[in-house]
Amino acid sequence: MTLGNLDNLPEFLEQELGRRQRIAHPEWQAQPAAILIPLYRERDVWHLLFTRRTDNLDSHKGQVSFPGGLIEPQDQTPVFAALREAEEELGLRRQDIRVLGIMDTHLTVTNFAIAPIVGIIPWPYSLQINEAEVAVAFGVPLIWLADPANIQAEHHLTHHSGTDLTVYYFKPFNGEVIWGATARITLDLIHMLTEPS
Repeated sequence: MTLGNLDNLPEFLEQELGRRQRIAHPEWQAQPAAILIPLYRERDVWHLLFTRRTDNLDSHKGQVSFPGGLIEPQDQTPVFAALREAEEELGLRRQDIRVLGIMDTHLTVTNFAIAPIVGIIPWPYSLQINEAEVAVAFGVPLIWLADPANIQAEHHLTHHSGTDLTVYYFKPFNGEVIWGATARITLDLIHMLTEPS
């Protein structure tokens, strides 16, 4: 499948996510978390909606991320947690989100096991940004994210195992830098769209 003006993107992703067996191989005890990967279509082009966290948060301050957070005891499922967080951070009402499925769990060096939930949101949408947590919300076209010229990689040693870890960065998009776990999850989605199993 090629990216761009994909009329059947939601159906394609729903099918791909539904038939995959999600895997995670933790080397250490990680905190369970969930994020929403919001997809929307604007002028016949698919976009991902990202946020940049405020500088006054305890963790990942000032970093670009997807809406989400820890899975709380009252959250029945990772999907419930991701939708709750998206509503708290951006005012995305859960009834407005079409959940397509769950991608593979991502383990981070900051000790989180992240369940990425893929969903479609209507657009345009009147976001209600929680200014205590979110500095800005912005969209990036999938076609730009899929361009190898916009992706960079660096190698770092992990704190937990001392193994070499590839850290991905996207070139700045309107001044915003997508990197780390958010970049890895984004690239996994791009890979799913361009090289389905």
